[in-house]
Amino acid sequence: MRKAFLFLLLCAFALQSHAQSYKDSIALFREQYRDSFLTDAHSPLKAADTSFLRFYSVDHAYCMVATLALTKDAKPFAIQTHSGKTKNYIEYGLLSFKLHGKKYALHVYQGIDLIAKDPKFKDYLFIPFTDETNYTETFGGGRYIDLSVKDIKSNKIILDFNKCYNPYCAFADGYSCPIPPQRKFSACKDQGRGKIVWEARVKFPAETRRKTLILLCRKMVSFI
Repeated sequence: MRKAFLFLLLCAFALQSHAQSYKDSIALFREQYRDSFLTDAHSPLKAADTSFLRFYSVDHAYCMVATLALTKDAKPFAIQTHSGKTKNYIEYGLLSFKLHGKKYALHVYQGIDLIAKDPKFKDYLFIPFTDETNYTETFGGGRYIDLSVKDIKSNKIILDFNKCYNPYCAFADGYSCPIPPQRKFSACKDQGRGKIVWEARVKFPAETRRKTLILLCRKMVSFI
C-alpha cells in the first residue's frame, strides 16, 4: 500500500514538475516578447509602455500537437498589409488539430520577400489568423503565431496558442503588418472560465491607445 502511495506521489510530482517547466517556458517566452520591443529600433513601444502588457494565465490545454498537410504546387500570392502595401507569400501547408473535442485548421505560410531579404528565414513559418472576437474583445487586425520547419517531425508540430502575439499595428499606425487572408478561424471560448482563448491582446491607458480599445471578459486585463 505504501509503495502504491509513493508511486502515485512520484507520478503527481512528475506531472507537477512538467507543468511547472511548461509554465516557466511560457514565462520566458513572454519576457522575451516584452524585451523585443526594447531592442527593436522600429518598435512602437517604449520601456514604460511594456508595463501595461498583460497575459492570460498559462493554459496547457491550448498547446497541442497539430498535423501538417503540405500544400502541393502552391503559387505565390500577395497579402495586403495595414499600410496599404503588399507582401508576397506562399502557402506552406494546412495544420489540423483538435481543441476540446472539436476539429480546427489553420493555413501556414512562408514569406517570399522575407526569405529573399534574409536567407536565415528560410525555415520560418507564419500563421496569421482572425476569429469572431475581432473588433469586440480583440485587436481587429488579427494575431500571429511563428513556427519553424525544423520543428516538424513526421508531419507533426507543436501548436501553442499561449505564444500567439499582436503585430506592431495593434499599437501604432505606419507599420506594414500582413492582414490575415479571408479565412476566418472560428472563435473558441472557454465558457467555464469566461475567457477568450489564444488571444494576444494589449490594453493601454486611454491617452496612449490610438487603435483598438480591448473589451475584456470579466473585466480582466488578460492577453496572449
